[in-house]
Amino acid sequence: MSFLRRYLVAGLLVWLPLGATFFVIQLLVRWMDNSLLLLPEAYRPDNLLGFHIPGLGVVLSLLILLITGLVAANLFGRKLVSMWERLLSRIPLVRSVYSAVKQLVETMFADNGKSFRKVVLVEFPRRGLWTLAFLTSEENGIVQQATGRDVVNVYIPTTPNPTGGYFVLVPKEDIRELEMSVDDGLKMLLSMGAVNPEAIPRQDISPSH
Repeated sequence: MSFLRRYLVAGLLVWLPLGATFFVIQLLVRWMDNSLLLLPEAYRPDNLLGFHIPGLGVVLSLLILLITGLVAANLFGRKLVSMWERLLSRIPLVRSVYSAVKQLVETMFADNGKSFRKVVLVEFPRRGLWTLAFLTSEENGIVQQATGRDVVNVYIPTTPNPTGGYFVLVPKEDIRELEMSVDDGLKMLLSMGAVNPEAIPRQDISPSH
């Protein structure tokens, strides 16, 4: 019976990652295929061809992003974006959401951005228990003035769904930075610790007081 179990586990190791990858890609393709709804009904590929081709929405989404980027990168496009942002800034709730999301995207995709580039250890939910977190910002002057301590912003994701989590302000001396890539950190979180990449604890972000 042991050889049957070994073969079953070997089969699972092949098919489970493939199945999970296919499932995630299928969700992404299905979500991006919704961009086809932007086209007039008479010009949608399903109606023109008479059948559905998965993935055409991905091509359309990429084209929309590319064209938007080309327009926004020139002088005329920048003026349009500026006018659009001034309009949004006059709407009370919308301006808060828009500005926050824009700053987040600019920070994450900037070449010199530091958000979500470092994996750290923090004691959470209490002293003596450690959890993985991602450093989102080391600049927090307002909170520093209010608390009298030099704090950093960290995001503590939940397991196995890292899209949910906690935003925590942690004193710098309580942070332990790891020699671990963000990819390895996500693998460890998604596997609930079953995948444990080699990570050497590095120095604190700042010397302990």
